Amino acid sequence: MTARDALADAQSRVNEIDVAEAQQRQQQGALLLDVREECERLAGFPTGSLGTPRSGLELSIRDQVNDPQAELLLMCAAGQRSLLAARDLIAMGYRNVSSVVGGYSAWKSMGMPCTTPLQAEAEYLDRYSRHIRLPEVGLQGQARLVGAKVLLVGAGGLGSPVGMYLAAAGVGHIRVVDDDRVERSNLQRQVMHADARIGMHKVTSARIGLQSLNPRVQVESVMQRLDRSNVDGLVRDVDVVVDGADNFATRYVLSDACVRHAKPLVYGAVQRFEGQVSVFDAGRQRGTAPCYRCLFPQAPSPQDAPSCAEAGVLGVLPGLVGLMQATEVIKLILGIGETLTGRLLHIDSLAMRFRESRLLPDPQCSVCRVDGAADVLPSNGAEVASIEADSAVCGPVSGCASKAC
Repeated sequence: MTARDALADAQSRVNEIDVAEAQQRQQQGALLLDVREECERLAGFPTGSLGTPRSGLELSIRDQVNDPQAELLLMCAAGQRSLLAARDLIAMGYRNVSSVVGGYSAWKSMGMPCTTPLQAEAEYLDRYSRHIRLPEVGLQGQARLVGAKVLLVGAGGLGSPVGMYLAAAGVGHIRVVDDDRVERSNLQRQVMHADARIGMHKVTSARIGLQSLNPRVQVESVMQRLDRSNVDGLVRDVDVVVDGADNFATRYVLSDACVRHAKPLVYGAVQRFEGQVSVFDAGRQRGTAPCYRCLFPQAPSPQDAPSCAEAGVLGVLPGLVGLMQATEVIKLILGIGETLTGRLLHIDSLAMRFRESRLLPDPQCSVCRVDGAADVLPSNGAEVASIEADSAVCGPVSGCASKAC
């Protein structure tokens, strides 16, 4: 049966009334059931209605209405869900059920009494409504995003898409660390910045860009280069760390600190037409998840890992990789889905192919091994425990040591 057939069947079985008659019957004692989802009702609902989401109506209705002869008026947003819900209630034995034509949209447009939350709450619900509608997110998940703090290291090619999508998603506090200024050559891929902000510190430009997208987000600008002297203070109080760094030294220092403080590190790298994404969570999963040094025990030579300024990079590629990083951050905050922990995703944008390699922790890694300390460098003999993650894949892409990345 198609949706059209289902609606036609429901219309043949259910009595439909307009909003004026619904209000009159409500005043005479009928029970008005709003079958929209909770997030919809929070943006406004008919005064005196009882919220009974369609998704759980059959399971909850007996607890709310035990009398099969009770007069029930069902309302949704426009009149279709309520029609189907009314048909189902009739099948369950309820005899006096009607569906309100036009739903809450008609009720509101006709000036019927509505209960509306505070304007600030309405703006919040409107902004994040598409998240809130997802059962995996909902109001509680969105609240987790709003309460989260993320460290974004680098406000360049990767930091730009990550920052923008985290701000759009409502991540409440984004700490951006970078000591560089916006250059004209950045604008080919660093979409968080603008031509009018050339010469401005990137962290200042990032704050302007992110808060213009979402004024609710707190953007903390740290105009420093991350190193051993400041990394612990920057990492200690955040929920997730994003690696958008432009050199190996910073990546190693950052990874070591994430192991020390048990913070998940969302890694991304780009060069020419290729990119990589992974999640390193060795600090919370010692012995089962790898750290960055498990993948790269030591930095590749400059010949194997030329900078983006030397080798170039396709402008859209950081956007593709950065969006994947942002997705991993959101999943980590919400605790949903399967993250890239223990997996390295390799992207070939010319062929538009994705290849996944399994990453195992290096049992000899002196940073993340079970009995190791995160401030001790590994020996030169440490090996990468991975499948397919050979130097031809991992070495060149992860270099990108230029400020212009």
